[in-house]
Amino acid sequence: MSNTINVGLLGCGTVGTGILRILAENRSDIVARLGADIRITKILVRDPDKARDPAIPRGLLTTDPHDVLKSGAEIIVDVLGGYEPARSYLLAALSAGCHIVTANKALLAKHGAEIFRAADEAQKDVNFEATVGGGIPIIRTLREGLAADRIDSIHAIINGTSNYMVTGMAMRGAAYKDVLGEAQAKGYAEADPTMDVGGFDAAQKLSILISVSFGIDVPFDQITTEGIDRLTPQDFTFARQFGYQVKPLAVAKAHAPADVNAANAQIDIEARVAPHLIPADSMLAHTNGVFNAVRVHSHALGPVLFYGQGAGMMPTAAAVVSDIIEVGRNIHRGTSGRLPHLAFHEDLVRPIGLAPAAESVCPFYLRFTVRDEPGVLAQLTTLLGAHGISIRKMVQEQSEPGRPVPVVLLTHQAREGSVRAALSGIDALPFVTEPTCYLRVEDIA
Repeated sequence: MSNTINVGLLGCGTVGTGILRILAENRSDIVARLGADIRITKILVRDPDKARDPAIPRGLLTTDPHDVLKSGAEIIVDVLGGYEPARSYLLAALSAGCHIVTANKALLAKHGAEIFRAADEAQKDVNFEATVGGGIPIIRTLREGLAADRIDSIHAIINGTSNYMVTGMAMRGAAYKDVLGEAQAKGYAEADPTMDVGGFDAAQKLSILISVSFGIDVPFDQITTEGIDRLTPQDFTFARQFGYQVKPLAVAKAHAPADVNAANAQIDIEARVAPHLIPADSMLAHTNGVFNAVRVHSHALGPVLFYGQGAGMMPTAAAVVSDIIEVGRNIHRGTSGRLPHLAFHEDLVRPIGLAPAAESVCPFYLRFTVRDEPGVLAQLTTLLGAHGISIRKMVQEQSEPGRPVPVVLLTHQAREGSVRAALSGIDALPFVTEPTCYLRVEDIA
């Protein structure tokens, strides 16, 4: 057994710096758990002359990725982000006989199948705990802690920027543009916030969660994805009147036949990222600010919630170092592939498909903006009824003379395709002054 595990680091920004700090500050505990020291052999950076944290050993910096591979590293850690050159570097590392630890959610969401296939051929491990939820140990839980159970559903708040903004809109009645400016000023949102506020970052993470929960590779661009930019302060007010809170959710639900173990029993996965209404007394409703939470419901265990900091230097770095320790233990044992990368042996996975978005069924929140005229409600309810949509609750506020009035309602369970068809007709009516705002409702505890 070697007394040292050699690690090459690709990238040394915020997370890379956190990794080096944790390795220094927690060294004795890490050695005791792993049975060996972790030694950084080389660190790939773009600019070696840039001012850096004192924890970073400048003598290990290089701008040449080949230096990292030739440094004797047994594990290559990717904290570069993005598709390229990260993809090429990791494939080269696997070919060179290195194991992989990555925090790169975008890369796995798009090229995960290719990287896992290359790792299988090379008989090397790829660990990726930090790709979802920062320091929350959700990947390891789904791959191992719940290995005996069947996942029924996932409801997750996994983008801190969107959750921070939605929290501000809910608590202070702030407008979208105001909370976006605040998030950018505090460094929670990028100058171009599209990946976060548009739901695409959460869709990448949901793609990974689906993979390890159900054994199916779902490209993130096939997931129904909607942003938070259409929310207004009045949506939060109306949600509270109905006993709900608005939250940016990533949702995956398995629809299984009665005899799930029957040969060729098809399981359909419903997947989407969008703002939703959830009960105000639910656990997820109290996940505020930049915090993340993942609610998993499984067949035997029932509901369980994982909560914590979903991003940031130290939480994400802690997840990366935990992966390094796990791979290091395998190196000590002279093994790899103990656990399939997506927790399932591909040739034994049950038939699983992605359910069409139009076929999903749930209650809906609908906010119409209409002119205050006789017969408006009758026409709205008639068109909804014609598409099989029944009303559960409704609120109509008084308006100033000549100004549009909001009509807000909750539906009973409704097919999404039917709701979209009804709204297409409603939005074309002459008394409707702006497109209808619709939000799905998830009645979770």
